[in-house]
Amino acid sequence: MIEDKTPQRTSLSDLGEFGLIKHLTSNFEINNPSTLTGIGDDAAVLDFKDKKAVVSTDLLIEGVHFDLAYMPLKHLGYKSVVVNLSDIYAMNAKPTQITVSVAVSNRFPLEALEELFDGIATAAKEYNVDVIGGDTTSSQKGLIISITAIGEADENELVYRNGAKITDLLVVSGDIGAAYMGLQVLEREKQVFQVNPNNQPDLDAYTYIIERQLRPEARKDVRTLLHALEIKPTAMIDISDGLSSEIIHLCKQSEVGCNLYEDKLPLDPQLISVCEEFNIDSTTVAINGGEDYELLFTISMDDFDKIKGNPNFSIIGHMVQESEGIHLITRADTKIPLKARGWNALEQ
Repeated sequence: MIEDKTPQRTSLSDLGEFGLIKHLTSNFEINNPSTLTGIGDDAAVLDFKDKKAVVSTDLLIEGVHFDLAYMPLKHLGYKSVVVNLSDIYAMNAKPTQITVSVAVSNRFPLEALEELFDGIATAAKEYNVDVIGGDTTSSQKGLIISITAIGEADENELVYRNGAKITDLLVVSGDIGAAYMGLQVLEREKQVFQVNPNNQPDLDAYTYIIERQLRPEARKDVRTLLHALEIKPTAMIDISDGLSSEIIHLCKQSEVGCNLYEDKLPLDPQLISVCEEFNIDSTTVAINGGEDYELLFTISMDDFDKIKGNPNFSIIGHMVQESEGIHLITRADTKIPLKARGWNALEQ
């Protein structure tokens, strides 16, 4: 976790840009038939035939999106892939390729980038995507990672944010809020470590929520599960910036309102316990915390019987007339306007 080591350091300048790319990408294999040409030419060549291509890009910047004091580079590589693939799954599409671009300062030796790319390779294998290109350059501000994810789907499979209808049910996969509390624990332990570097944190009681922060998973299973249930969502989005923010996105794009029910929010027991320890309201964490990478979607009321009781999903609300607004219905049956208090990428 938080360690002070002096590992072997190989200067990146010893390899040069093309030598570095060859070194870091030599183990990447091509597995998808739509990848005709990957790394090694001026551009990758893809062939999706009669399918539609979907593309999404995310940027991760040291000091803004991650802190290397507690984020292992291998985990960071894995997570940087996952956050991009989550956007593809949110379109009800299948990711097939990624490009990886990194900017690094001279404080990073070759061995550090090997760890980062080991995590990228692990994620690519886990999600069966091909790494087909990217770029490397220098940075004066630390580590910057940019990943572009490409996916495919039949046109009739794609799900957008603007398809929710009045009376549709609001559904979420998995549980929410754990990643945010994992971050709070890590930040607390970082402060303890800075005061006493000899203190090694005992994190056994926080295993699940820390894993949700450091090594999240994209919900690649949701597409398969919904297909098996013969359900096609009317609208969908992934939860990266917080549940409240994502609900508001869906409502604005679909021109509807929403009633979200506090007593229906899926919370892991470890999250509830840690919220009590930190004296933070678990509902506040659940609706405002980000980086869960669960999928939030709406379905027709007609599909209620197909999804009720399914352990992978929770029905947490329903869509209403736009004029009724967007509200949280508390356990005390009080109606509170829902505000977007999650992550804002432009706030510093």
